[in-house]
Amino acid sequence: MMAALGQFVFGLSTLAYNDLQRSQEWRHPSSSRVGDRPARQYVGPGDDKITLTGLQVPEFMGDRKALDRLAEMADAGKAYNLCTGTGEALGAWVIESLNTTRSVFIREGAARKVEFTLSLARVDAQQVDPSGGLDTGPDGGAGDDDWYDSDPWDWWLGDDDDDDKW
Repeated sequence: MMAALGQFVFGLSTLAYNDLQRSQEWRHPSSSRVGDRPARQYVGPGDDKITLTGLQVPEFMGDRKALDRLAEMADAGKAYNLCTGTGEALGAWVIESLNTTRSVFIREGAARKVEFTLSLARVDAQQVDPSGGLDTGPDGGAGDDDWYDSDPWDWWLGDDDDDDKW
C-alpha cells in the first residue's frame, strides 16, 4: 500500500502514483505603512494541497476501474482521510480534480496507457465521510450496485481470476 484515501487504496494492484507533490501555505496578510515595509500578521494556515501523478498500464498492473472509483468518490463531494503507507495520518482531504490522458489504443478503443493527475485539498477534520467512501451507491452498500464489486484482497489471497484485467 502506497497510501489510502478513505477506503481507496493506492498500490500496484489498484492505482500507483509516481509523484506526490505537496504545497502548503500560511497566511500573513499585510497592512500598508507610510515610509516602511508593510506590516504582516500571521492569521493561520492557508491552503494545503497534494497532487498525485502517475501512469497506469492495465495490461501489467493496476485496476482499470480505479480511476472510475476515484471519480465516484469526487462526485459524492465528501472529504476522506488520507493515510500514507508508512502509517502517517495526513488529515481530511477532498478531491478537487482528476485529469486523465489515455493513449496507445487497442483495436476496440481501450487505452493501454493512462496518465493521471489527482488533485486533493485539505479540509477540516469534522468534514470527513465516516464511511470512507466505501460505497457511493444509492442503496448505501446493501445491494449489488456497489461501485467496487470485487475483493481488494484478491491479489493477496492468490485469486488467479484475471477476467477483469487486460
